[in-house]
Amino acid sequence: MGGFLAGFATPVSAMQVLDDQTLGEETGQAAFYTSYGAPSGTGSGTNSSDFGFYTLGVQGKVDINTNIQHLQLGCGGVNGPGCDIDINNLSLSGNPGTGTCASGAARASCDATLTNPFLRLAIKNPTTLATREVVGLQLGAQNVTGLLTAGTENSTTPNGINSLSGYMSVAASSGTATTAARSMTYADTGNQAINGQVKGSLLTNSCGGFLDPCINVSYSSTNYTLNLSSATAPLTTNATVVNGKRLSSIGLTGTANVGQIDFAGPLTATVAGFLNLNKQVTGNITGLIADLTIQENLGFVHSIPLNNPFSLSLQKQDVMWPGAPAVAQTGWWMAFNDPINIGNVTPSSQVQITNAVLAQVIPKISTYLTNNPTNCGNLLTGCVGGSDLAVGNVALTNAHVAFPLTDLQLAAQSFPPNCYGSLKFC
Repeated sequence: MGGFLAGFATPVSAMQVLDDQTLGEETGQAAFYTSYGAPSGTGSGTNSSDFGFYTLGVQGKVDINTNIQHLQLGCGGVNGPGCDIDINNLSLSGNPGTGTCASGAARASCDATLTNPFLRLAIKNPTTLATREVVGLQLGAQNVTGLLTAGTENSTTPNGINSLSGYMSVAASSGTATTAARSMTYADTGNQAINGQVKGSLLTNSCGGFLDPCINVSYSSTNYTLNLSSATAPLTTNATVVNGKRLSSIGLTGTANVGQIDFAGPLTATVAGFLNLNKQVTGNITGLIADLTIQENLGFVHSIPLNNPFSLSLQKQDVMWPGAPAVAQTGWWMAFNDPINIGNVTPSSQVQITNAVLAQVIPKISTYLTNNPTNCGNLLTGCVGGSDLAVGNVALTNAHVAFPLTDLQLAAQSFPPNCYGSLKFC
C-alpha cells in the first residue's frame, strides 16, 4: 500500500522570498480595495468636498435575497418622535423575467445583485487629531439590480412604506384612466346655470336661406339633471423627485386627455327671458384636458425595480456623499441615485369626476353653446315646442381643468411575493 501511495506523491516546493523588483513585476487584483478623498470645502455638508471620505469596498458582485418583516431606523432621537424609515414587509430579490431571473421563475429563487458593495465613513477634520470626528456612515453599492418591494399586497388599503427619509427620482410614466359615470345637477356644479343659444326659422323647419334667415334665441337653465357616461383618459405623469425626511406621501403631476363623455337628461330652461321649456337633452363633450395633481400615499407604492446605485446611510449632520444626487439629511437616509420607473400608472379602479371638476366645466360648456347655437329647426315647433333637443358635439378645444386625485391604487404596483407556496410574506 505504501508503494501505491508513493506513486501518487507530488513534490512540494518551499515558498520563495521575492525581492521588491520581482514583486513589482507581478500583477493581480485584490478582492477588497480602500480609498480616501481629502476634504477641501467648508465642512457644512453641502458639498462632497466638505469631509474626508474613507471607503472600504469589494471589487466583485454579491447576490442577495432577503425579507425584512419590519424595518425601523432612526426612531425618536435627533429627529423627534416617529421613525426616519419605517417599512413593513420589505423584500429584496431578483426581478422575475429580467437578467438572470427567468420568466416564470419563482421570485424566491432569484437573487438581487450588488455590484461593488462598499462601506464609507465621512470624517470631519480628518487631519486634526483634537477635532476629528465621524459624522456619517454609508452602506451601498455602485449598482444594484433586482426588485425591491414593500407591503403584502397591492390593494385599496395602504401598506408597506409608512415613512421614508431619503432621495428617489421617479421617472415620467403613462397609463390610461377610466372616469366613472355620474349625474350632473345644478347643485353639483356650484349652482351654475347652463347658458346657450338655439337658432331656428319662423317660416320653415330649417333656416339659413336668403329669405329664411336663422334667428338666435338665448336660453338659461338652473334645473337640469344630465347623466354623464364614463370615458377613457390616456394620461402621463411628469418626472418628480422625492427628497426629504419622514415622508408619508409623494406629489405627482401630469396630464390626461379625457375622451368623449356622452350626456343625456332633462333640462328646464327659460328662453328669451320669459318662455319656459322642458327638454330631453342629448349630446357629448370632447376636448377636455385634465391637469392632474396626485397626492399618493407611499403605502400605495409597492414595487420598485432597481438597476442603479443605492445606499443607506446615517449621519449626525447633513452630508453630501460622493456621487450622490442630493444632500443626505441628518438621521437615516435611503437614496436611489438614478430615476426609478414605477411602471404603468393606470388606476386599478374608475376615477371619480368630482363636483369641483364639474364646476370648472360648466362655464366652458356655456361659452361653447352660446358661440355655437344649436339648430333646432322651426323656432316655435322645434326650439320652443317639442320634447327633444339634440345639442350634438360640444367641442371644447384645449379646455384645461384642474383635476386633483388622492391615493390611487395603481395596477402596475402589484407584485409576486418573495416566498414559495401561497404565503404573502415569509
